[in-house]
Amino acid sequence: MPPTPESRTDDEVLAATDVTMLLRYGLTQDAFRGALFGDGAVAAAVTLDRLGVLPRSLVFVAEIVRSGGLAYAAGLPEPLPSPEAAALLRDWLSGAAQTATTPGAEAWAVRWLEAVAEIIALRRSTRRS
Repeated sequence: MPPTPESRTDDEVLAATDVTMLLRYGLTQDAFRGALFGDGAVAAAVTLDRLGVLPRSLVFVAEIVRSGGLAYAAGLPEPLPSPEAAALLRDWLSGAAQTATTPGAEAWAVRWLEAVAEIIALRRSTRRS
């Protein structure tokens, strides 16, 4: 009989999601947008929440993307306060900027960042309850 696989929490499974890949496809192809805003947003929220990112920090980055674009936001030296979270978000944004050349892709990126911020806020509010 094969050994029983080690059980993992939903957070652990989602934290292993390739957010960069979901951003690349989800911002440019309608067929992947549901996955980007579903598992992708939750995976990003779990990962960033573990790194201590505050929702307002992501909302600020969303405003930067809205006004300057994905490539500009990806080029920021510190898009988030902590170095580890900043490096991770920079990787996600630069990966998205490489492929998000279709009209409306940056608007979807802004909405996605705002969705991730909302999920982090919800996670935090349920932990306090």
